[in-house]
Order: sequence, then C-alpha cells, then structure tokens
Amino acid sequence: MGLMDGKVALVTGGARGIGREVALNLAASGAKVVVNDLGASLLGEGADPAPANEVVAEIQAAGGEAAADTGSVAEWSNAQAMAQTAVDQFGQLDAVVNVAGILRDSFFHKMSVEQWQAVMDVHLNGTFNVSRAAMDHFRAQESGAFVHFTSTSGLNGNAGQANYAAAKLGIVALSRVIAMEGARFNVRSNALSPFAWTRMIEAIPISSDEMAKAFETFRQTATAAHIAPMVTYLCSDAAAKISGNIFGVRANEIYLMSQPRPIRTLHKSDGWTPEDLAKTLEPALRHDLYDLEGSGEYYSWDPI
Repeated sequence: MGLMDGKVALVTGGARGIGREVALNLAASGAKVVVNDLGASLLGEGADPAPANEVVAEIQAAGGEAAADTGSVAEWSNAQAMAQTAVDQFGQLDAVVNVAGILRDSFFHKMSVEQWQAVMDVHLNGTFNVSRAAMDHFRAQESGAFVHFTSTSGLNGNAGQANYAAAKLGIVALSRVIAMEGARFNVRSNALSPFAWTRMIEAIPISSDEMAKAFETFRQTATAAHIAPMVTYLCSDAAAKISGNIFGVRANEIYLMSQPRPIRTLHKSDGWTPEDLAKTLEPALRHDLYDLEGSGEYYSWDPI
C-alpha cells in the first residue's frame, strides 16, 4: 500500500529533471499519473513528445499506470485538456504538481519584453491555467491537492532573474489564495522551493574555479530525487492538515519557509512627516532591515 493508492496525479514538466522524479515517485506510491511535458528546450523552444512518452513507458514497465500529455501549460485550452485527460483516462483527478518552467535570464536593464513575457507565460500563467482547470474537478469532488513550484530566486532574490523571480514569488501568493479559498472544499495548496541539480542549474555560466567546485558538490549531493518524496507526501491524505505553506527541500534538509508578517512597528501619536521619518526610521529599524543577500549568499553551506 502506498500513500497515493487510488489517486490520480497530473505533473507538468514531468518528463525531465525534478518533474520526472516526481512523476516516478508518485507512481511508485500508487498514483496513476498524467505526465505532461511539451518537450521544449530551456528557452521554451521546440516540442518533442518523446520525453513524456519515455516516462510513461518507465512507469508502465514498473507496473504502474500513466498517460502522456504534450500540451503547453501557457495555453488555456491545453491546460483544460490536461485535466480532462486525467478524468478520461483514469476517472478522476486528485493532485496537481506544477513543475513546468523555462529560463530567459538577463540583467534587468537588458531584459526584453519577450524575455519577461515568455517566463511569465510558462511559470505564473501556466500555474494559473493548470490549477484553474483542475479546480473545477476538485470542487466538484470536494477534495484535491496542489503543489506549486516556487524558487529561492523569488523568495530571496537572484541577480539576472527578475522575470523568473517575479513569477516564482507570484506563484507563492497564488498558492496561498488557492489554499484559503479551497479550504471549504477540502482543497489544499502548498508551494515548494527545490534545491536540486537540474538542467536549469546546469545552464548557469560558471565564472570561477570556486563556483565550479561548489556546483560539482551541489550536483553530487542535491539531486532531483531528493525533492520527490516531499511532493508525494504533500499530495497525499497524510498531509491533510497542511495547506497554504511554503517548504524547501535541499538534499536531506527540509525547510518550512517564513511568510511576510510585521516584525517591528514605529508609532508617533501625532503622525509622521518625511523629516520625522528621515530622523527615526533607519536608526530604529536598522537591525531588522534586510540586506541584499540573494539565494546564493544566504544558502552558503553545502547540502548534506
């Protein structure tokens, strides 16, 4: 008996990297899986049905049940079709894992409208499209689980990824509201920030020997396979009391991430002027103000 016995899951971006490991783990835990993957490059270019079909064949060879879908999450009609594929093939849909993504990295002052829009279309709009399509089924059956993939690029920041960071932080807000609105229908929604060696990480240019060494350590110790068990758990009924949260997984470490809440207040009974603030705000809040550490600086220790 597995945690996902009798369940049907849809995994976007399910043919490679983290998505592939998630699909395989869900299937090994008893789920019937719709493996969605356009088969595109990291830039979202091209299409190839072979990767999705290969993962389906691997699941079937292990005794599981799976179906392939090669639609783009960026297209509303394709997202509707994915959810319907689950129902048509397996009779229901119980979990959606939004992994699909692309990169169009560029420093903000050089970023084109096309680079911005392409990343938004796949990450943020794609997460909306697929989740919205699934929500009709979840509400009707009064159950369902979403796991949306965010990133420390959105939670902490990462130079050269304004488009990706904005989309990934938007996904966190989307997940939170889905959780709040879905609660009355027993629909859960959580976000997960993965630390894992994938082709997205592999595409980052190496600029120093130190960076090369750190990347090699990361490649060996933080794999896509480390991410999958947490996803399966969050999709299962074992996590029935967990919704609206953000988790991180890095190798054998699991994080519960903070969410924005007030941490200090300043009060002045007769109100504030700009001059008052100039005298008071920075000295009073200095020890609580955030500096410019990004994802790479904050998570500076090796995964274990």
